Amino acid sequence: MAHLSDLQQLAREIAIEAGDLAQRRRSEGVSIAASKSTLADIVTEADREVEALVRQRIAAVRPDDGFLGEESGEASGGSGVTWVVDPIDGTVNYAFGMPTYAVSIAVVEGNDPRTWRPLVGVVYAPALGELFSAAAGQGAWLGEERLTVTDDVTAGALISTGFGYDPASHADQLAVVQRVMPLARDLRRLGAASLDLAYVAAGRMDAYYERGLNPWDYAAGALLVTEAGGELGWHAPDEQGRAMLVSGSPAIFDRLYKTVAP
Repeated sequence: MAHLSDLQQLAREIAIEAGDLAQRRRSEGVSIAASKSTLADIVTEADREVEALVRQRIAAVRPDDGFLGEESGEASGGSGVTWVVDPIDGTVNYAFGMPTYAVSIAVVEGNDPRTWRPLVGVVYAPALGELFSAAAGQGAWLGEERLTVTDDVTAGALISTGFGYDPASHADQLAVVQRVMPLARDLRRLGAASLDLAYVAAGRMDAYYERGLNPWDYAAGALLVTEAGGELGWHAPDEQGRAMLVSGSPAIFDRLYKTVAP
């Protein structure tokens, strides 16, 4: 296995290249969609193209590693290392021209989300020009700035969450919001789990919770949170099989974890 710093540097380089491609395609796609296709088609194609780029870059340097991506699925490897990739996290934001989308790349040991060991996490928001990264035992960073979670929520916590696309789930999700509000200064809904978690790590949010995330949604961001001194836990899956991720500063984590429990 490569040294952690080498894996982290490679993940950073690939994320920047992938994010810049996504941003370029978004700019080009607006004009293309006006005459040749729908913007939804452009977004779908950009997702696939960005993930293909990431896979190619990894394979060129580390051909024995496994891969788990949102668009192209899972491929096993012989090295024991797996790359977990969301090429464009926050595709609705991306489609609407909002800057809160990101490339999320994690490197883990193993291939099962229940048991893998996070090694590296990188979240790059190209439209914002921000590169978050972490390596196990080496802290979390925004560029060259070391990150740490917040430590004071006496005025109420700034809490982020997300909602599933299935309308049938909204009533339950809003019921959780009602329980959370007494803990909160306010709520935010960024629409990109990787950035929600990165913002918790950076102290921009005190906490974040969401049900129904996929491994590529949280793999990189979860390491950012824990390396910045935050906590992370899960509630068991609901009847649709959707587990709930809870993350945050130690100042609020325990109370939030209990409050959002089913």
